[in-house]
Amino acid sequence: MSAQYYEGIGRRKTATARVRIFPGGTGSLVINDKDGSDYMPRLGDLETLLEPLAVIGQLKAFDISVHVNGGGVTGQRDAIRLGLARALVLMDAELKPQLKEHKFMTRDAREKERKKPGLKRARKAPTYTKR
Repeated sequence: MSAQYYEGIGRRKTATARVRIFPGGTGSLVINDKDGSDYMPRLGDLETLLEPLAVIGQLKAFDISVHVNGGGVTGQRDAIRLGLARALVLMDAELKPQLKEHKFMTRDAREKERKKPGLKRARKAPTYTKR
């Protein structure tokens, strides 16, 4: 990989991804020092996280290096997608309206609600018994 890269940070739930794109690459994807298809084996996950590249029509134009931690598979996938979109905008600001139109520039802020005292979960109350 070449020395010049653009970096974007993406977050979703408790997952954080640091995505680096290297222009002029061959389309390789490395996630946490593993091949992308090995790290994300679920059907459709790789296509989802590479959607920003597909929208701008440059699917094989970059080498991508990702360090991601926290969260589960879906949270990590969406964090990588956001980080990739942010890195693309750093590289070329004219891509922002196109990526924003497909909602790749918006962080999904939904988080797990905290458990309240006296309840079993955030909102589930114990079963009411009359006697």
